[in-house]
Amino acid sequence: MAPIDRRVRLWAWMVARQGSIGTKSDAEIIAMQSRHTPENAFANRIFGTVVPGTQASDLAIDGPGGKIPVRTYRPAGPDAGQRPLIMNYHGGGFVFGDLRLSDWMCSSVALTVGAVVVSVDYRLAPVHPFPAAVDDCYAALVWAAEHAADLGAAGSDGTPASIGVMGESAGGNLSAVVSLLARDRGGPRISHQTLLYPPTDMTRVPAGASKSLIISEPDMLAFRRLYLRDTDPADPLASPLLAKDHSGLPPALIQVAEHDPLRDDGARYAAALRSAGVPVRLTEYVGMPHGYLNFPGVCRGARQALAEMCSEQSAALAKETE
Repeated sequence: MAPIDRRVRLWAWMVARQGSIGTKSDAEIIAMQSRHTPENAFANRIFGTVVPGTQASDLAIDGPGGKIPVRTYRPAGPDAGQRPLIMNYHGGGFVFGDLRLSDWMCSSVALTVGAVVVSVDYRLAPVHPFPAAVDDCYAALVWAAEHAADLGAAGSDGTPASIGVMGESAGGNLSAVVSLLARDRGGPRISHQTLLYPPTDMTRVPAGASKSLIISEPDMLAFRRLYLRDTDPADPLASPLLAKDHSGLPPALIQVAEHDPLRDDGARYAAALRSAGVPVRLTEYVGMPHGYLNFPGVCRGARQALAEMCSEQSAALAKETE
């Protein structure tokens, strides 16, 4: 295995100092959720921020449990029309994460792909356990498809030019699940899915989790408990790998990290999609830990991974707008 960069080890040490989620009560976790990712020079250096040349705006849409905050990103300048529409679902173990956390990735994708990106602030456990996040993410997809013209992502007939989904960690799980739902519910049609180090099988603790950086085995168990509660972890809307049928799903880019206990979840999902005849590109980023795209100021592989994402999304989505 490739060695882990010293900057990554230092960052992992800083993250570990916050303590394991598994030792915290629900009340403590809810209090932590109120502390959003900050906007300051240090945080911007670690997490990145909205890149120049893009416009970001916030709004709230109707959802199954109330209003869902969303943030849209688009290239600055005149509206070109017929832009691809890409939905983003942030990570955080279904318990943490916010719109700010995805600013760098979403704005970079919007600028490079020439897309409208809609990032979704879905409801979080433990107050809103499964399937609240799933319901919000699918509802946001339906809303975005219906409002494609307003978002500047519609074709000449007013329908979306093309739709992609993307997400990292828990958001990768939700992207895969939303793709299953869109197929089974007759739409909206998704043309590409970008799954970044996704958990795809909630029935098992991955090998090596006890020694991993960034996300530990106690944390993984706590996130699962808080999100699923009494739900069967084999439910395919929690564990998309365990869906009975993976045929007819969108082509996928799946990225995994060498030093991530969720590496095998991504690789196994890629194998399942290939077996069902779905085109898949699986890439492993050597020397990288879980969450590397959240920390572009720390993880050297983040920008290469972003470039691959944009290239795959452009190839899959832009051709449908022609």
